[in-house]
Amino acid sequence: MTEFGLDTFGGVTEDADGQPNAHPVVIRDIVEDAVLADEVGLDFFGVGEHHRPDFAVSSPEMVLAAIAGRTKRIRLGSAVTVLSSDDPVRVFERFATLDAVSDGRAEIVAGRGSFIESFPLFGYDLGDYEVLFEEKLELLSRLLTEGPVTWSGTTRAALTDQRVFPTTAAGIPTWVGVGGSPESVVRTAKHNFGLFLAIIGGEPERFAPYIDLFERAQDQFGVAHKPVAVHSPGFVAATDAEAREIVYPGWVDMRTRIGRERGWPAPSAGDFEREIDTGSLYVGSPETVAAKIARTLGVLKADRFDLKYDQSRLGRSAQLASIQLYGERVVPMVKDMLG
Repeated sequence: MTEFGLDTFGGVTEDADGQPNAHPVVIRDIVEDAVLADEVGLDFFGVGEHHRPDFAVSSPEMVLAAIAGRTKRIRLGSAVTVLSSDDPVRVFERFATLDAVSDGRAEIVAGRGSFIESFPLFGYDLGDYEVLFEEKLELLSRLLTEGPVTWSGTTRAALTDQRVFPTTAAGIPTWVGVGGSPESVVRTAKHNFGLFLAIIGGEPERFAPYIDLFERAQDQFGVAHKPVAVHSPGFVAATDAEAREIVYPGWVDMRTRIGRERGWPAPSAGDFEREIDTGSLYVGSPETVAAKIARTLGVLKADRFDLKYDQSRLGRSAQLASIQLYGERVVPMVKDMLG
């Protein structure tokens, strides 16, 4: 059965006067967002890791632990844990602890991250970008067996018959966040992790070959097939016009700022509408968003759809309303369409 979740990067929201909220306010609001997500019956809530001023969360596990104490059934994970600039032993220990306090609801989504601030912050060389992720992902896969681990590499101290604690009751479901590299898809299959596809631009259908590659690679490696999740940005309001009006200013602002950092061109006229109509931006009324999610899931045959619900410069009331509409109206409609 297809599952439905929400992801947040902890983007800074705006107060009633249009001014940026302080980071502590944003973090407390995320906890309330997750409580609402649990109440409306969603399956998963993911919190991203960033180390820059426009995002409030640098320690997802701490936020998720606070959420665990306020929720009953929703599963809790990162979106993503920047494994390249972290230590796999500490990642396991933190999530095993989260798993305990949440009564078995923790998940790990490991990835390279969409920004690079964590590399210099924690003393890593971007020249080691590939080897850092490959070695640390391999070590994490061994640690998750919860048996004695012997491992050596170039990015951290070796381990010899080392166990890590706390142990878990039933293991920690783990995914790898992938942005569209075939090599990353094959690596995910090799380590027998779930595939967490970040589809943030362009037609979702272009990712179908990656899911096919994932299935073939799992067969080649002789491992059990793991699930596929799709993560895309979106926002739900009462009408299409209202949703577009609310999201557009922040969308343009974010695309322009990130574009300056990365050398992208500024958004052109019609880009926003094209991303909504045929791309990977799920913005509109419950009926519009549900129909688009159902189309995506019909093409990709994914096991879970996560809506990245936080948008740049979004007000608090609009954000809460979007979560409620997604859980109470969009998800039931998608289930009916798929059924």
